[in-house]
Amino acid sequence: MIAVAKKARENSYSPYSKFEVGAALITGSGTIFGGCNVENASYGATVCAERTAVGNAIVNGERNPVAMVIITDADHPIAPCGICRQVLAEFCDDIPILLIDGSGNRRLTSLIELLPLQFSGEDF
Repeated sequence: MIAVAKKARENSYSPYSKFEVGAALITGSGTIFGGCNVENASYGATVCAERTAVGNAIVNGERNPVAMVIITDADHPIAPCGICRQVLAEFCDDIPILLIDGSGNRRLTSLIELLPLQFSGEDF
């Protein structure tokens, strides 16, 4: 998963922030899907690496994430944004998420730790 996330980060399209992010999502079938951030001059149209990885899984018929790796070149491990957390919560209650920074420092967390009060379809 780490190799897939690193390769995805290399393909990041981040001309505005210069902040390259790679993600890898493994599903219940054992298939790994990569994703990178894709920025846009209209910042609201930017898509994060985590959501790109989820989208790649969905496109390929997978809807059962079991773990994610997120890699940046920051000086500390970076957690996914709130939108990405909620998108992950659409497809699972909890998964381990490994965060890796530019020096290789790691932090293992989980979706439930990052988003303890998830909003779901049962809430309306």
